[in-house]
Amino acid sequence: MAVLACVCALANAAAGVELAKGYDVVENGDLLFVASDRANGITSVTQGVDGLAIDHVAIAVRDSATGRLAVVEAVPQRGVCITPIDSFMAAATPKGGAHPLVVAGRLNNRCGVARSVANALKYVGRPYDYLFMHDDQEIYCSELVMLSYVDCAGRPVFAPIRMSFHDASGNVTQFWRDYYAKRGLRVPEGAQGSNPGQLSRDPKLTIVYRFF
Repeated sequence: MAVLACVCALANAAAGVELAKGYDVVENGDLLFVASDRANGITSVTQGVDGLAIDHVAIAVRDSATGRLAVVEAVPQRGVCITPIDSFMAAATPKGGAHPLVVAGRLNNRCGVARSVANALKYVGRPYDYLFMHDDQEIYCSELVMLSYVDCAGRPVFAPIRMSFHDASGNVTQFWRDYYAKRGLRVPEGAQGSNPGQLSRDPKLTIVYRFF
């Protein structure tokens, strides 16, 4: 019941956005944000658009010649990779659920989108960044977006933010203290970075449709 209630809350939160009835609405370079149906380490310290518990973002890639749709994403174990759209949506569908918990954002200014997608494809093969740092060769999901997206003049679209690992009380959560302690590191609270929830709220893009 708790999971069902959470899914209903997610659907209600996205009720004001157009419901996608298929993949035809997905344009090259759209950002596909995945919302979790339960709290986790990421959603407990970040905030998604319309209160959604967003914990992942991928870049839609549509082949101009064939029309085929896939995503470029950075995920654990696989690193930066190309995932068929059906596989991506299946992974974003809760167990026993009928719909993927995905909303899509589209840049308000699209003049640099093609170049941005090409940039993202160049990172395919890079390992996943389990430390969520911007000063290494590894890449995590929202970092891939920040590294890839540029405007017509080649300038970065999304500026880094100070990362937050604390909850509403202002305290770094036990999850993240344990996570970094196991790796012999301190929590990088305040370091430059990004998160998918924050990207979903960026005024440079508009949430244009949802799949649930």
